[in-house]
Amino acid sequence: MSPKSAWPVARPVALCAALTVPALILRLSGVHPAAALSLAAFGAAVVAASFLLAWAAEAARVDIAGPLAIAILAVIAVLPEFAVDLYFAYTAGHHPDYVQYAAANMTGSNRLLLGLGWPLVVIVSLWVASRRSGRGVRELVLQSGYRTELGFLLVASLVAFLVPLSGRISLVLGFALLGFFVFYLWKASRAEASEPELAGPAARIGDLPRRRRRLLVTGLFVFAAVVIVASAEPFAESLIATGTQLGLDRFLLVQWVAPLASEAPEFIVAILFAVHGRGSDAIGTLISSKVSQWTMLVGSLPVAYLAGGGGTALALDGRQVEEFLLTATQTMLGVAALLTLRFPRWLAFTLLGLFAVQYALPGQAARYLLCVLYGTIAAAALVRNRRYVVPVLAAPFRGLPSSPLQPEPGGAGPAVLEAPARTRVGAAPVRTPGPGRGPRSPDHGQASAGPPRAGQGAKARKRQSGWAVKPSGG
Repeated sequence: MSPKSAWPVARPVALCAALTVPALILRLSGVHPAAALSLAAFGAAVVAASFLLAWAAEAARVDIAGPLAIAILAVIAVLPEFAVDLYFAYTAGHHPDYVQYAAANMTGSNRLLLGLGWPLVVIVSLWVASRRSGRGVRELVLQSGYRTELGFLLVASLVAFLVPLSGRISLVLGFALLGFFVFYLWKASRAEASEPELAGPAARIGDLPRRRRRLLVTGLFVFAAVVIVASAEPFAESLIATGTQLGLDRFLLVQWVAPLASEAPEFIVAILFAVHGRGSDAIGTLISSKVSQWTMLVGSLPVAYLAGGGGTALALDGRQVEEFLLTATQTMLGVAALLTLRFPRWLAFTLLGLFAVQYALPGQAARYLLCVLYGTIAAAALVRNRRYVVPVLAAPFRGLPSSPLQPEPGGAGPAVLEAPARTRVGAAPVRTPGPGRGPRSPDHGQASAGPPRAGQGAKARKRQSGWAVKPSGG
């Protein structure tokens, strides 16, 4: 490969690597700058390393296949977010004040993903679809394979209510959730393998000669993992120190700033998916992320707490129970409204609006009020979509393909943009979704840390993908 053709690969990788240099220098030299400066340096390193992990995980699929690869790539992809939260949980084992921060980061990352990430990609997807069709589009139709992921999320959401009811995350519950996550990986590993379709920096890495590609991918994995592990502790501590120095609520800083840094690359890639007209893939990526958060992340907390010297249960105080209950009811609303595999515009604005209200109306009374609002709307959605509850709950425990139930027809009104045959708004051919949380490239519909989706073979890629406008009643 000539130096000129290698430059498109080197430029984004070099840029991200350069952003990690200040954090590595501070970490290796033992220098402790002002808290705000430390927060900026280590926060930038976490974000940059997250992008490197995403590109490496995507490109690695050219050379690695099978269930083991799926599990490895899924764990690698979620490393940035989990590293920070597991540090808080581990430290809480011998420093009880840190329990609140472990709960804050976990609830913040979950609510940020569903309250901000899901609505944004849907709103962008509907806007793109409306421009392409020349008519108003009011809902995004998901691929039928996502019923399985919604099933996993629904089961985990029902189990999650045990935490606010008991006031703790027990080790038994933690192992159960981790086991459920392993089952999720195994289930997804049964999807039909296919040739990966890469785009952006990952595609350029994938086009390299085999030996050079493997060396670069391995190097990116190792370098990014080292940066994230080295940055997790100072990044977390600088958040707390910054809040103390500036007189800000440290709980809120940990709850929102840390998850935003670790999830920024995933949000950006999902939005790019939506901009390129792949709305179903965009929201599918974030649904997969939510499953990982609600199982692997929550399940890991009591294990890390025990390893740090704590007991067999991570006890939560009143504030943390409120936050967890708010997160659980928000999740239930998201799942209940998506049982029909349709993401309507009203749901996007409802999730976004309720997410914003928590900033305008802080306090215990406001949190309980939001829980009631989330719960009431979720209950109404469950009643309306009751015929889909059992099929969705059963989907994770059935063989492939998933339940044949199709998305529920809507009423007359604004149009739903549909592609011919088996596609919908911005969707690729129907596939079985993968489990990984890794960002997907904006030009294809495959999870970077998940398995290939069934049906994405050479014949599927050769299908024509013209668009047609269809009344929402169909």
